[in-house]
Amino acid sequence: MSRRYDSRTTIFSPEGRLYQVEYAMEAIGNAGSAIGLLSKDGVVLVGEKKVTSKLLQTSTSTEKMYKIDDHVACAVAGIMSDANILINTARVQAQRYTFSYQEPMPVEQLVQSLCDTKQGYTQFGGLRPFGVSFLFAGWDKNYGFQLYMSDPSGNYGGWKAAAIGANNQAAQSMLKQDYKDDITREEAVQLALKVLSKTMDSTSLTSDKLELAEVFLTPGGKVKYQVCSPESLSKMLVKYGVTQPVAESSS
Repeated sequence: MSRRYDSRTTIFSPEGRLYQVEYAMEAIGNAGSAIGLLSKDGVVLVGEKKVTSKLLQTSTSTEKMYKIDDHVACAVAGIMSDANILINTARVQAQRYTFSYQEPMPVEQLVQSLCDTKQGYTQFGGLRPFGVSFLFAGWDKNYGFQLYMSDPSGNYGGWKAAAIGANNQAAQSMLKQDYKDDITREEAVQLALKVLSKTMDSTSLTSDKLELAEVFLTPGGKVKYQVCSPESLSKMLVKYGVTQPVAESSS
């Protein structure tokens, strides 16, 4: 009976469900995971790279982390081609706001405008929902550091710690146990790496399987988005006991 309701994104099933939106969320459940943590001095994003073939030409750009504006960045889980469209939309919206008002766009306003676009793809016929979830990290003068999570339905919410992608339920419950309100950025990195090491499918964590990005304020009060280099990530993994130094040297 339910098969009649999944061919259109806009038709509710008798139980009040939109199957296409649920299928999109299911697709994200199989994608590389990402974790976001809000600390008192910044926001930490850690993502798992899915493609780690020896034949792949290593790119200088990141696979999971994207800068939207000087004060906002995001981590992605799901179909990357869908994510690229939405990230470009968000970048244009942020620049238009800056052009009009001569100040950076408030983080929540940017997230909400992007989620409005996503919601449209669940309401009008002939379109499919975007198969991608986001973790947005940013800072603005209104609310300071913020972390938002959004899914294909167009819903979004502010979080202190959130996980998207594969094994996100397990990661979320670990974060619920270990997260503290007054956590520092360094402790947040440590916790995120620990949670990923326990929830990732691969047996050992190495820097080529991970990406780490942070949004924080410089001593001069400027917002800075920084992606951690593979070398410093390797050192961090050894320092926090997530991986063994012997395995690092032999790889």
